[in-house]
Amino acid sequence: MKLLLLPILLFAACNQPPIDAAAPAPTETDTIVSQPAARTDTIGYYRKMLHLRHYKPSLKWPVENEPPLSGAILPYKRIVAYYGNLYSTQMGILGALPPAAMKMKLLQEVKKWEQADTLFPVQPALHYIAITAQGKPGKDHKYRLRMPFSQIDSILQMAKGINAIVFLDIQVGLSTLQEEIPTLEKYLRMPHVHLGIDPEYSMKDGSVPCTKIGTFDAADINYAVQYLSGLVKQNNLPPKILVVHRFTQAMITHYGNIRRSDEVQIVINMDGFGYPAKKIDSYKYFVAKEPVQYTGFKLFYKNDLTNGKIMQPEEVLLLYPSPIYIQYQ
Repeated sequence: MKLLLLPILLFAACNQPPIDAAAPAPTETDTIVSQPAARTDTIGYYRKMLHLRHYKPSLKWPVENEPPLSGAILPYKRIVAYYGNLYSTQMGILGALPPAAMKMKLLQEVKKWEQADTLFPVQPALHYIAITAQGKPGKDHKYRLRMPFSQIDSILQMAKGINAIVFLDIQVGLSTLQEEIPTLEKYLRMPHVHLGIDPEYSMKDGSVPCTKIGTFDAADINYAVQYLSGLVKQNNLPPKILVVHRFTQAMITHYGNIRRSDEVQIVINMDGFGYPAKKIDSYKYFVAKEPVQYTGFKLFYKNDLTNGKIMQPEEVLLLYPSPIYIQYQ
């Protein structure tokens, strides 16, 4: 029997008006350097990996069977992240609430996830869209806008108050990862700052962002992995996490060619909204069916609720494999 999958609607960041936010010159920020060591805690690693697979390993999962380098977050903790941009209340919960209220709500979600799966302590995170796709070309006709460093600095300050890690997310528009990732190196050299990349807004055919769904090839993802891996080695950092968003087949091409690295932990994050059955199907066919390393799952406070309900932790944990990264928008 052929299964018909209903498409999940895309959430278009570039529907927001362009922002006149020229970035000031970077300022020096203290970086705490951690020394990575050999692989450790093999017992804890295997137990947690089996738990994510519901103690039923399959032909596809687990993807790898070797503990990560010392200092790695995954799979020892589950990450629960708030996503958004400080200039917009429509792009996610991170910018929709005042900072104090946002942080309190995030910690409430953290507690819910820890109660739902007691094997995994939860690491709170702020996932900030640092480069946003735009509906207008801008001065360089790249259809993307880089947020000012002052905004990123404010995210780092918010994160410090709740011991959160930070993800900086990139929507390239008509630009490339090769052009955009280096602009954030000042922050990516910090041990608690990680990276997200969004194929939805990578318009390789020159289309205007949000007029269609974009795509990244394995080669694009490999560049991000290679870049982060280099930073880890050069600066003696613990492994970085790379989150790659996905909710259609074409958003990632040639997934089998994605090259993993000891220095980088890759999460493919199911990024679509809709009613629970649609989200579960998208996870099953576009994330779990094409395994890379770890998996993530996004929950939308507004869009999921409009289409039925927001899935609760106990429901999300039933997915195979259970997501290790949870994102709220």
